[in-house]
Amino acid sequence: MKFLIILLVASLPFFAFCQENPSAHYKIYDTKNHKLVSVDDIISNMDRADILFFGEEHNDSTCHVLEYLLFKKIAGKYQGKAALSMEMFETDCQTVLNEYLGGLIREKNFVTEGRAWHNYKDYRPLIELAKAAHIPVIAANAPARYVNMVNRMGLTSLQNLDATAKTWLPPLPVDTAAGAYYDKFLAVMGGHDAMGGMQMYQAQNLWDATMGWSIAHFFKKHPDDKILQINGGFHSEEKLGTAAQLIKYAPKVRILNIACFSDDGFDKPDWSKYSAKNDYIILTDPVLAKTF
Repeated sequence: MKFLIILLVASLPFFAFCQENPSAHYKIYDTKNHKLVSVDDIISNMDRADILFFGEEHNDSTCHVLEYLLFKKIAGKYQGKAALSMEMFETDCQTVLNEYLGGLIREKNFVTEGRAWHNYKDYRPLIELAKAAHIPVIAANAPARYVNMVNRMGLTSLQNLDATAKTWLPPLPVDTAAGAYYDKFLAVMGGHDAMGGMQMYQAQNLWDATMGWSIAHFFKKHPDDKILQINGGFHSEEKLGTAAQLIKYAPKVRILNIACFSDDGFDKPDWSKYSAKNDYIILTDPVLAKTF
């Protein structure tokens, strides 16, 4: 009963959306069978997975609602065995995040000193549910200053950091994923000339490797937990990027992957655009307002 009350209170910001029939604004597809499925179908499949990746478009309001619904259902089904991992917080802010979740500091201090994203309102319901239900949250991302450093000076520059700084990063040197991920990154950036060297791609790999390492570090201590990882879509589409780095650090981990897109054809997808390497795709109604 206590857990149900917690979920009810944490759900209040979404009641208005739910009353408007949210399923009218999105479609979830099993990519293997090109079949419509439900949020509950994904949750049922979590019995055979350890990590659920949700690759979002950061300003898609429907994505954020679905993340919350998934997290609420995971928390309800796996009570005491659920966790949340987020790109939106950096590893050196884990202590601040823990202090807020533990009720030790004010939200104002948490938002400022935890360097919350400018659209924190989109993620606040997740954090508040985790806080109310005593669910751990992993600050998974690399500190932005080190990503910027690699973007300027390359991965070898990380070796100049002191011992404390290196604890906020994965083991060095960071592996730069070759093959499909590099080709995809190159295409998005517009080719070699637009990249201006390898540093930008190396910075991307630091980003991915840190999130993968953060999840793996937690998972090895809590192998029975179900972890929802939230990140921008490119980081985990086709189980590349962060997902691939995670498997390097925890080879036995079982992954389910969601890629979420705003698409005019959300009720009739063009399957030539969407890879079956994603377990699920969620297509959302582009008519809905963006959060920023």
